Order: sequence, then structure tokens, then C-alpha cells
Amino acid sequence: MASEEISSRSGAGSPAAAIIARQDRIPIWSLSYLFIGIIGAGFLFTFFDIFDINVSFIQTCIQLIPGSSPRTAASYLGLPLLLNLAGYVVGALILAPLADRFGRRDMLLVTLVLTGLGSLYNAFVQSYATFIIARAITGMGIGADLALVATYINEVAPNNGRAKYMSLIFIMSSLGAFLGIWLGLLLTTPATKFPLGLPFAVASQGFETGWRWMYGIGAFLALIGLVLRFRLPESPRWLISRGRVDEAEKIVREMEQRALKRLSSLPPVGSEIHVQSRERGMTYGQILGNPVYLKRTIVLMLMWFISFVTVYGIAAGLTSILAGLGYPPPEAGLIAAFGTFGFIIVAFFAYFVGEALERKLWLPISAVLTIVGGLMVAFGGSGNFAFTSIGAIVLFFGFNLFVPMCWAWSAENYPTSARASGFALVDGIGHIGGGIGILAIVPLIPVLGPVGTFLALGGCLVVSAIIAQFGTDTRSKRLDEVSP
Repeated sequence: MASEEISSRSGAGSPAAAIIARQDRIPIWSLSYLFIGIIGAGFLFTFFDIFDINVSFIQTCIQLIPGSSPRTAASYLGLPLLLNLAGYVVGALILAPLADRFGRRDMLLVTLVLTGLGSLYNAFVQSYATFIIARAITGMGIGADLALVATYINEVAPNNGRAKYMSLIFIMSSLGAFLGIWLGLLLTTPATKFPLGLPFAVASQGFETGWRWMYGIGAFLALIGLVLRFRLPESPRWLISRGRVDEAEKIVREMEQRALKRLSSLPPVGSEIHVQSRERGMTYGQILGNPVYLKRTIVLMLMWFISFVTVYGIAAGLTSILAGLGYPPPEAGLIAAFGTFGFIIVAFFAYFVGEALERKLWLPISAVLTIVGGLMVAFGGSGNFAFTSIGAIVLFFGFNLFVPMCWAWSAENYPTSARASGFALVDGIGHIGGGIGILAIVPLIPVLGPVGTFLALGGCLVVSAIIAQFGTDTRSKRLDEVSP
């Protein structure tokens, strides 16, 4: 029955358009779920590396910068974070376009190699300057990797599930963040009676290199992800964009056969959309020279630039910010660690509910929850650990809520020949906002106080939410319909 169903759907028109139409009518995930796990393993590492600096940086700072203290660590966080995100931009803008030319899968291998090498270098640095350089190298790999994963998932997921399966990958991201922060708490803070810290934490005068072990573990996780990624198939849409129609047809046929093991039949093939084959991907100049994609790029870039002030201010800096506000470092780290439960919860929430609303509508909801959680942390203070920790959970839920949906949205806004490049452009340059935001907000912490600090962080997401409403609708639409 499967072969009969598939052969009867070859359709008229160009072979390339017919293949894409066949893929677009598949209503469920039709690759092996093992591939979700493979991509997720890589994302677990990348988010481990993004979040591992949150708690561990205080120990790193004291080790590498003479005269520094937990109260002053936040003032040293901005530069490595900014250079990490600058590396992110460089990696995204240089490596992601290569995926439009050489393929999604092969470049997904390259990005994980680069990220792992950066993390390994971090484990052996001997100065603040080399720490910054290592963070920049790691950022190059992460920036390109996030762009390529979002692109890949968009091109192989069903039309009604792009945000859903991006959110499924995001679950692995949340586990990486959870591991990065809790491991930092265990390895880089001294044993402290709960709730001021972990009573079984191991940092001491005899063990002051926990932060180095953190980055070494990150390099090992990258190696595992790299080995697994060799099993990924190439994106059929990219193969068609390169004129490799026979290879694309084979993968789509396998997708149809897998889908028919779970469905009694497939929906009829929809209308064929003209598909162009290009020898090269679109350049940044061609993207910005097209009025439609120029407008989309401006909206998305501004949205990410401003929202990442919030995202990275909390994701990478919450422990240092709380320490700067007077919290004991172990307690500050423990509050951030409890916040990661909100990250895990929101990842599952996004998987089940993320397709219910248009992508851009999640941003206002995210902004409101971020402000509520931030104010709970601010008013709870150091003396009310339970209330403050619940606030941190709400905070992490809030600032992460929009991310997987808007990652899917960003990739949907560009054609196959420019999808990786377009995503890299808006998400990559947008990340600069995260570094600039930390540099701008940290010096104001003593003036703003707890309430003002968290209102400033949450307010950036409010502005981003307003900007996003000028973007185009993409939910449940065919990719080639949204971005021909």
C-alpha cells in the first residue's frame, strides 16, 4: 500500500516542485525520532556552554583577576560575554552561509567541532585575556550551530509543526542549561548550609579549579554530539536548491514510507510551488536588496537585539547580578539553579502549546511573565529563599517562552537558498544586544537596585514584543509560500 500511495503522487510539473509538494503534505514528523535526539544532544552541549558561565564565573574571576571578589565579579562579566557574542556573530555570519552552499549536515559537524575546541581551550586558559579569547572561539561555533539547527528543523518538520519540533529540541537545550548551572553550583561554590547554598558543594581552598572541569566536561559533550551528527540525512529542500533532485526524492520517499507506518494514508498532494535551483546561496547583499526580505530582516534583527539584552542578562549573568546586589554567592547561584526548573517546564510547555498562537504573539506573554518573575525575585530578596526561588522559576519560564517559537519564525522568513544566511543575519547580529546590555546595565545596578534592575531587563522584552508585531504571519503555512 505504501509504494502504491507514493507512486501515485508523483504529480505533474517540474520534478523538484513535485517532490517539495509531496514532502509538504506529510502531516507528521517523518524522519527517525533518533535524529531529534542527535540534534538535541548537540543543543544540550551548546546550551551547557551558554549557561555554564552563570554560576562558575565568580570562581573564574577570582582565579584569573587579582583583587577581584564576588561583589565585583559582575563588572568583569560584560567583556567576556560581549566577546563571546561577538564571536557568535562572526561564526553565524561566516559559517551559516556556507551551509547554504555546502549543505546543512556537513556544516553542523563543523560548528560542533569549533564549539568543542573553544570549550577545551577555556579549560586551560591562564589569564582573563585568554579566557575572553576562548569564549569568543566558543561563541563562533555556537552562533553558527543555532542558526543551522533552526534551519534544518524548519526544512524537515511538517508545516503544522515547525515551532513544535523546534521546541522539542529546546527541551534538550533546557537540560543543558540545567546541567551547566547546577554543575557550576556543585563544582565552583563552597559547601553552605541550605538554603544559602548546597551543603555537598565541593569548592574549597583545596579545590579551586571546578570552573576548568566545567569547560572540560563541555568539550566532552561536544565530542559525543559530533559523533552522533554523522548519522543525520541532508535536507531535501537544500538538495533541490542545489539541483540534486534524485537524492532529495530518495529522502522524501523514505519520509513517506515512515509516515505511512503510522498513518493509514497520506493527504493529497497540494499545489506545486515553483522551486528554483541555484548554484550558490543568496548573498547578504541579495537578501538586503530585496524589499520584502529587507523589511523582515530589520524587524527580526531589532527584535532579537533588544530581547537578547533580557535573555543573556539573566541566562549568563543572574548569579553575578544577584551577587552585585549583595546576595552571598552560593545563595545567588542556588537561586539561579532553581530558575532552571522554569526553563525545563517552559520547554515542555512550548512543545505542546507552541503552535497554538502566531509566533510573534508569544513575545508579549513572555515579557509579562519575565517582569512578574523579576519583581518576585526583587521583592523576595535574600531573606525569603522560597519566594525568591519561585520568582526565579517564573523568570526563567518567562524569558525563554518566546525563544523556540521565534527561532522557527526567523527561519521561516527566508527562502531555502538564504534560510541559514538570513537566520544568521538576524539572530547573529541580534546577539550583540546581549553583550551591550550587560555592559550598560551592570554599572547601574547600585543605582537601580533590585526592582529597577529587573524592570530594566524585563522592559527590553516589552520593547521587543512591540517591534515583533510588525512581522509577517507564518504559522502552519508552507515554507515556499511564506518565502518564495
